[in-house]
Amino acid sequence: MTNRGTRPAIGGILYLLLAFTLGAYFTFAAVQGDYGVFRQVQIRAEAEELGQERDRLYEDLARMTNLTGRLSDRFLDIDLLDERVRDVLGYVRADEIVIR
Repeated sequence: MTNRGTRPAIGGILYLLLAFTLGAYFTFAAVQGDYGVFRQVQIRAEAEELGQERDRLYEDLARMTNLTGRLSDRFLDIDLLDERVRDVLGYVRADEIVIR
């Protein structure tokens, strides 16, 4: 009589070890890889932040376009021109008192 049941099946153990290793690798890649769950959350947060910055830049552009139009040759806003001259060149009228 031969006793075949005492020797472990190496092929079965290797197959299970390989399946476990591949499963662990793909699970890790799905969670933390370049296209994983954490990276997708990070990309969405970054996209929202960039969208807010884009909106702020559009507001700045609209404000600057408005100021440029008000100082153009076809429409001159005297109050804005006076404000800019005082701010940039430091002009003051004779009847004003300057406090610094």
